[in-house]
Amino acid sequence: MAPLRLMAVHAHPDDESSKGAATMARYAADGVDVLVVTCTGGERGDVLNPRLQDDPLVLTDLPARRRLEMDAAARALGVRQTWLGFVDSGLPEGDPLPPLPEGCFALAPLTETVPALVAQIREFRPQVLLTYDENGGYPHPDHIMTHVVSMAAVEAAADPEQHPELGEAWQVPKVYYHASFSRARMSAVHEALLERGAESPFGDWLKDWDGRGGRTVTCRVECSPYFPQRDAALLAHATQIDPDGFFFAVPRDVEAQVWPWEEFELVSSTVATEAMEDDLFAGVRP
Repeated sequence: MAPLRLMAVHAHPDDESSKGAATMARYAADGVDVLVVTCTGGERGDVLNPRLQDDPLVLTDLPARRRLEMDAAARALGVRQTWLGFVDSGLPEGDPLPPLPEGCFALAPLTETVPALVAQIREFRPQVLLTYDENGGYPHPDHIMTHVVSMAAVEAAADPEQHPELGEAWQVPKVYYHASFSRARMSAVHEALLERGAESPFGDWLKDWDGRGGRTVTCRVECSPYFPQRDAALLAHATQIDPDGFFFAVPRDVEAQVWPWEEFELVSSTVATEAMEDDLFAGVRP
């Protein structure tokens, strides 16, 4: 019997390790074939780890370093990974915002980006595809474009009249958005830390909450046994992750007790579903 197949489409190397990583590690350990598709090489990412900001090897060739980091993260999660081949747009800052750089992913025509992902979908033939919501999870231009390209490619991949040169049409049975960045999660962990007399990293976030992440959760995947693999994948992206920073501020035993899930929102399905699932493959397992 062919294995189940899960595709996760992400904007940059390191995104896969901060969004749904423990879920991917869980499914990979269960024998699911998991493929991460990374749209860009992260060429314009900042070096966010203070320990590496002046490292000459990092400064000499950041894209090459990020590829090595991505390889290590994929090994930590037990997944496969491929590059879609587009160039990081960077995160514009300023008022007014500067124009995006010529040739970047966010400005690339859909006639180039969509077929590239259609080819991956038709070759891999996933039963489940994970991607970002219409806001990109947060408004990075590459995240927003990842949403646009993902949804257009799912539609095009199912249509035999579109891009017949890219292989046999494939209808992805279930498409989900990531929904783990939520006020409910932050509040639960925040309260648990305060009850234990510990400091919470979420106080200012909750006070200044802007409504982001208010998705309709339809699937909770219990994956706390795979938090160590997620953390190892995060740490593999050494240029992007400060080991003393936000991602590691919550004790893992507290997190596993209070919020042992990663959450998703079902946005497209060709199979019968329930109001709240605990398995991304519900309805498609043989």
